[in-house]
Amino acid sequence: MLVTLDTPYIDTTAADLRFALGLPPQPALRTLTVPLPGGEAVVLRLLGASHQVRFRDVDETVACLPALPAGLPASFARPGYTFTAKVQVLAGDAFAAACDQLRRRAAAEEHALAGAFPGARDALTVLAARPVPGGAAWWTAHAYPQTGELVTTETVVTAA
Repeated sequence: MLVTLDTPYIDTTAADLRFALGLPPQPALRTLTVPLPGGEAVVLRLLGASHQVRFRDVDETVACLPALPAGLPASFARPGYTFTAKVQVLAGDAFAAACDQLRRRAAAEEHALAGAFPGARDALTVLAARPVPGGAAWWTAHAYPQTGELVTTETVVTAA
């Protein structure tokens, strides 16, 4: 599901993103609850500052929250939880093509939430979740057109 958000795009950079586990729910622009087999669900939360995902006892936040001390790690793992992040810098046409591909990927996913910010065509945040054996997985993408940065994350949560 692609939604145009009512919140104006306020440019930032990938360097402003922070990663945190266990934060309370942040104000969400949109949410999507993804039902999983066995009655579980993943809750995708599209924030003005990026994203939050809740599944089982995991509350993952990747957002521009200056009060948090740490940046965005390339990877983080603990028993039953694996997170990876990648930041790419793409020039003009390559960035636009990557954003078009994100829109197509989000449209093809069964359980995706994509937010487009007004005023900047390629200012996007995309979240998608799916079941995996023993748990759930999700991927996210955050596009920053002012800097040509594309941030992607992948998370897998299984029984510890």
